[in-house]
Amino acid sequence: MLNESSRLLLQRQFMERFSGRTIIVHRGFPEQFLRELLEQAGGGGHFRVDVRIPESTPPTPIEWVVHRFVLPLSLPLPLLIRVDADALYLRHLMHDNTAGHPSEILWMLDAIRERYHARLDRQQGRYAVSMGMAVQDNDIDYDFNND
Repeated sequence: MLNESSRLLLQRQFMERFSGRTIIVHRGFPEQFLRELLEQAGGGGHFRVDVRIPESTPPTPIEWVVHRFVLPLSLPLPLLIRVDADALYLRHLMHDNTAGHPSEILWMLDAIRERYHARLDRQQGRYAVSMGMAVQDNDIDYDFNND
């Protein structure tokens, strides 16, 4: 069990490294998904965490966040996380039983602060969970104006 100073340090290190960035949490990608992701503009800039790899002892800052706060929410994987200074916004990438196309990620990021499945509000050495839209709801607003 981590003490308070360890949790504070892990949180500070996590924020220093990932604030303003995106993370994709997965258990292996569907066939061709990673290749298509890397072909997208900015697609190689998403950090990727494979949760099939066990958490270290002691955990790294990203392992601490993913294994202690994200995975217990039992959201479908792959999962997109937008890291802001005050909160983490989580949205899964699934449509029915398949992962959506990687090109959808930028559309999701545009609206993730309003359309998320969970928000983890940063607190002293921990994150408080607020649930957002239903897990079954993962429609994307492409914001096309057809007038």
